[in-house]
Amino acid sequence: MVMNRLPIDAPGAEDEFTRVEVRRSARRRKTISAEILGDTLVVSIPERMSRAEELEWVSKMSQRMSERKRRDRLNSHGDLTRRARQLAEQYLDGITFNDIAWVDNQKSRWGSCSPEDGVIRLSIVLADYPAWVRDYVIVHELAHLRVPDHSSAFWRLVERYPLTERARGFLIAKGMEE
Repeated sequence: MVMNRLPIDAPGAEDEFTRVEVRRSARRRKTISAEILGDTLVVSIPERMSRAEELEWVSKMSQRMSERKRRDRLNSHGDLTRRARQLAEQYLDGITFNDIAWVDNQKSRWGSCSPEDGVIRLSIVLADYPAWVRDYVIVHELAHLRVPDHSSAFWRLVERYPLTERARGFLIAKGMEE
């Protein structure tokens, strides 16, 4: 195994990592992996990979791990759970849920709900949007706990949130509706 230490100003190295360490392995054929050890991003790559490919993968993995750290930070304070409870009380007669969390693996939806187990997941992309848009998506997903489809009964619940139409317009402009 060959180890290569890159300065933090290497392309793609995020500010939150003090160091980026690249580990090359002759046994590794195709897979690339990354882990965070303290303030160091460790990227493991096949030994045969070119320097250009290495820099490309360091950039990709740095971004991916930064997103993961951000998601974990956002989920650690309980703010999302508190806000969802407030919105459920205010607009949906106190409907209850088991869990709500930010996720970084939703690329085609703003949120998802599993009515069977009361679990709601929100795309991390929403964390950068205005609070009233996030609130709308939370209300939308909470409403699915009572009405799992997009029937008129469902929309009557969602439209209790006064900025529903405005938030839907915002999300449509971003490229996805529901």
